[in-house]
Amino acid sequence: MPTHRRAPAAATAAGATGSVRVLKKYPNRRLYDTQSSSYITLADVKQMVLAGDDFEVRDAKTGDDLTRSILLQIILEEESGGVPMFSAQTLSQIIRFYGHAMQGVMGTMLEKNMQAFVELQNQFLNQSKGLYDPKHLSPEVWTQFLSGQAPTLQNLMTGYVEQSREMFEKLQQAGALFPGLPGFPPAKK
Repeated sequence: MPTHRRAPAAATAAGATGSVRVLKKYPNRRLYDTQSSSYITLADVKQMVLAGDDFEVRDAKTGDDLTRSILLQIILEEESGGVPMFSAQTLSQIIRFYGHAMQGVMGTMLEKNMQAFVELQNQFLNQSKGLYDPKHLSPEVWTQFLSGQAPTLQNLMTGYVEQSREMFEKLQQAGALFPGLPGFPPAKK
């Protein structure tokens, strides 16, 4: 019974009591928030995700878990408007892994890369704390911060890219074990 989970540091009252917010999806495609006893929109669900709220979406009639489906709808809306995060090539590559023997490995790799990227983002945010306080923000402090960030960010990104490269090489090695699988080049002779 997967639910959308937030990071432990972002605990809220609902998370502290261990309860998960339940949203019900009705056949008329409306979403009902059982906590607030009101109908909500996908935009409201997106705000719940951004706030780090624990929730699950259930079909009102069958009780089936629809959480992933709703999250995918939010991603589709985000990708359709504004600046998309995924290129057509990236989406095509992801689709090619469905039904593939390496589907689980690809899902795990994407999840690990997302976790690494979030950690990278948190490190950057932690290093920039205090810069937004007008009492501490001077041109000199800002210059020192930026001069120190270029090497730091470069090192963090290099580590992230290296981790991704190593995972990709492991996938390629796995492909050599299973020649002929889609998404992997044929074994070299």
